[in-house]
Amino acid sequence: VQLQASGGGLVQAGGSLRLSCAVSGRTFYAMGWFRQAPGKEREFVAAIKWSGGSTFYADSSKGRFTISRDNAQNTVYLQMNSLKPEDTAVYYCAGTQLPRTTYGLGYGHSYGFWGQGTQVTVSS
Repeated sequence: VQLQASGGGLVQAGGSLRLSCAVSGRTFYAMGWFRQAPGKEREFVAAIKWSGGSTFYADSSKGRFTISRDNAQNTVYLQMNSLKPEDTAVYYCAGTQLPRTTYGLGYGHSYGFWGQGTQVTVSS
């Protein structure tokens, strides 16, 4: 099983980035994006159920970030717009094979598979 995250980089405040998470070797019930800034705990960003495409967002992500999936490419995306310096972090994609509640998808311990992370840096 491999989750390959990519798409991070350096962007100015107000700019956009699209992160990708290519999934191979397994299908998942849901995928999530988390982030961890230096000195801070990992936090939930967004999640999507693979079947049906229901999406869920952290309050800090709503209205600026969009999670989506491409079934044919077996890839999950995180489109990030109106980026702020406080969005600077390493972003991780994660997958769970087990059914989870919406509430549960907001917690890292609900996911059994993790990608390697991609750095997003937003300059002011």
